[in-house]
Amino acid sequence: MTASATFDLESVIYSHSLSPIASHLLVACATQHSAVRLVDLRSGSSTHSLAGHQRAVLSVAWSPHEEYILASGGSDGTTRLWDIRRSSNSLGVLDLEDSVGVVGEDGLGKNARHRNHGKAHTDAVNGVVWTDDGQYLVTASHDERVRVWDMSTGANALSHFGPTIQNTHLSTLLPLLVPSNILKPGKQAMFYPNQNEILMFDLFDGTLLKRLRFSGVAAAPVRGYTTQGGPRNRTTSLAWKAGDVGFYSAHSDGAIRAWVPVTPEDIEADKDMAQEANGDEDENRKRKRDALEEIFRDLTRQKITFT
Repeated sequence: MTASATFDLESVIYSHSLSPIASHLLVACATQHSAVRLVDLRSGSSTHSLAGHQRAVLSVAWSPHEEYILASGGSDGTTRLWDIRRSSNSLGVLDLEDSVGVVGEDGLGKNARHRNHGKAHTDAVNGVVWTDDGQYLVTASHDERVRVWDMSTGANALSHFGPTIQNTHLSTLLPLLVPSNILKPGKQAMFYPNQNEILMFDLFDGTLLKRLRFSGVAAAPVRGYTTQGGPRNRTTSLAWKAGDVGFYSAHSDGAIRAWVPVTPEDIEADKDMAQEANGDEDENRKRKRDALEEIFRDLTRQKITFT
């Protein structure tokens, strides 16, 4: 295979996004530059930039329902919304203290209070992802908070996920949202790539539903990292398995893990294995106990004299 087009943005690219529904072929790029860069796969050119962030842009995501709407998260702690058809482009920023919203009644600016000041997080925003119905936006940040935004109003939904969230790496961190078609109506769930584990939360009330833990494998040291807390323990990305109810996780120890739900048959099989293991353990304990008793009897039979 050969590259069909090459774009030199003259800066480090942290992430990029291509709309799943749009007729255009614009790729939004998050780079160390303070503007979101757009490149056109159809024309092979870099079209224009979306200026608004004060520092590097770390994550971008197109709306799954509105082909010209884009969200971006930056190292300045802001999450911006864009309509690339507008001359001013920016629809405003999301504010963690804003309960009214900035994108209006229809998510496109109708009767909106345009806000150009305010932060979604108190530290860098390195994860921006939409729910598949486009009704909510989820942001992750170095302040070790995950926030959920109601995109019908742009308001902070005030979901709280507790103190277990960890997020310290500059690279993009994208929570994996469970497809709504496999959940009960009105329910949303999120998998979060924590260190040494993947956490499953209820997206709205923040309840921790499941911990998926794994053990690392031996890996060669990576330059610039220490072993403790280094890349071996980190989940780098999550991806849903198309047409199924499982997902994959990629890790900096070089492993890719596949996760599937536990079925009733799996539970019964685990119980049988546990019972067999317990039976073997009981038998081993009995043999050891008999051996000790026999040794004790032999000692008591011997005549011991002291000189």
